[in-house]
Amino acid sequence: KNYTPQASASPSYIDLLESPYMWPYCTQPIYFGSMPVIVNVTILNGMGVTGKIIDKPKWEPYTPEFGGFIDVSFSYSADLWPWSGYLAISITASKDAASWEGIAKGQVTVVIESPPEDEETEPRRSTIMLPVRAKIIATPPRNKRILWDQYHNLRYPPGYFPRDNLRMKNDPLDWNGDHIHTNFKDMYQYLRDKGYFMEVLGAPYSCFDASQYGTLLVVDPEEEYFSDEITKLKRDIDNGLSIIIFADWYNVSVMKKVKFYDENTRQWWMPDTGGSNIPALNELLAPLGMAFSDTIYEGDFRIGEHDMYYASGTSILKFPEDGLILTETLKNQGFEVMKASTWTVPDVPILGLYQVDTSPNSGRVALYGDSNCLDSSHLQKDCFWLLSAFLEYTAHDTLPGVLSSLNKAVLPPVTEMPVRMEGNHLHRYSKVIEGSLGSAHQRPLPPCPSLVWAKPHPINKSAPLNLYQPQNIKLLSIDLNAPVIPANHPDLVLGSAGGESADLGLQPHLSSQMLVQDRFTWFPVLAVLGTSLVALFLFNQYYRYKSRPKIRRRPKARK
Repeated sequence: KNYTPQASASPSYIDLLESPYMWPYCTQPIYFGSMPVIVNVTILNGMGVTGKIIDKPKWEPYTPEFGGFIDVSFSYSADLWPWSGYLAISITASKDAASWEGIAKGQVTVVIESPPEDEETEPRRSTIMLPVRAKIIATPPRNKRILWDQYHNLRYPPGYFPRDNLRMKNDPLDWNGDHIHTNFKDMYQYLRDKGYFMEVLGAPYSCFDASQYGTLLVVDPEEEYFSDEITKLKRDIDNGLSIIIFADWYNVSVMKKVKFYDENTRQWWMPDTGGSNIPALNELLAPLGMAFSDTIYEGDFRIGEHDMYYASGTSILKFPEDGLILTETLKNQGFEVMKASTWTVPDVPILGLYQVDTSPNSGRVALYGDSNCLDSSHLQKDCFWLLSAFLEYTAHDTLPGVLSSLNKAVLPPVTEMPVRMEGNHLHRYSKVIEGSLGSAHQRPLPPCPSLVWAKPHPINKSAPLNLYQPQNIKLLSIDLNAPVIPANHPDLVLGSAGGESADLGLQPHLSSQMLVQDRFTWFPVLAVLGTSLVALFLFNQYYRYKSRPKIRRRPKARK
């Protein structure tokens, strides 16, 4: 009866410093020139089943707390139905903060309106104030910034993209997303601990400024590439951008071998590509004179003092003669899958380093044929150290000592390149190609995403001190008849203002009493339940006895 209909937001505030609730936002500060951080907020409309956002969301930076150093952009549902809507907030540092470091605060204000109900004559209105806090640092140097290519990663569903490790037969689908915040989160945290800053590219290569980044990181791509992307990437590398590629297996015969019959759709599922899309990746590397093969290898080896496991990877088929390569003795896993026998192959080229010599400022290229050592899904032996060594080479132009034993590339002439599987349905799920009249061709290059930054409305206000405190929630059985403990009682310890108290201010012996009491509260429930079961059993027996037909005895014949 005391409830006043209103609108609210979940989460009720955006604190990019709070850990772990705001993970992964809390792991990396924002800075000018970075890809915006996007936070999705759910608007809950308690005033009615329908509603709308009046005007536009408003950005109100706190003047005393450097809120003007934050730029925000909004994407939202103008109409709320049923009972809810969304508000996507893109957050980045403004140009004025390019060399500034500190914590900036502000708030987003949204006005919600719903039609009147019952005997009301005026529309219902509610104002949501969403506080925002972010840590800003000066823009890092170029060699510390890594751009992760997410645009060219595809996953199941909707298409059948097979697992990256062919040994993992109980997990046949590549469904983890291949994102730095999912199955590559351990790699991401490792690089953050090393002092690198990672950003995610969700658009074609034509949409990023390569002069801002030291290295483009491409891991296990399944997508095709636009022709404009291939041209731009070569130009970017000539102008100083470096690239690291971790590929994966690809073989048409093995792809046909790992098909399976899906009982739900009642049809055979054939992979649309291999662990990686090697034919597309080779087209991207063609201007550099490089290519991967369609042979699958597996095996253990060592690089320096590091034990390595090559899990269903490919090999380097083509590489510039003045580049450096690493060869190892591995097993042909594709032959094992097809023939069920082992074939050991010596001198398999799996790793390559190359300094592009188009201009004095040209970038560098590092290739490796297996991505499973970075993927936390089925990780056996990680190669985070190898990625760090690659970055030392690509970002700092230093050949690490662990890779100093690499030799000049001497590869046999290429007789046949990997080809795409005929009849594949990659065009159904691709953002790059589409099918028409039985053949696939490239789609038009999509426009780059652009954000319209909201006009700031500065207010002379500071955020409350306890606004961003994490809320510790515990489920305790509370005895309503228990005596109230005074605030100055010696057994009551209040939590600190910083919200660090994890026991809600209770002494250990009081907490244990509550937990013991919580256990005892189950006995009456169990007693009632047991009594009910016994009564039900007796009633059932009585009903069966009453419903049993009576047997009439025949009268005895008189003599």
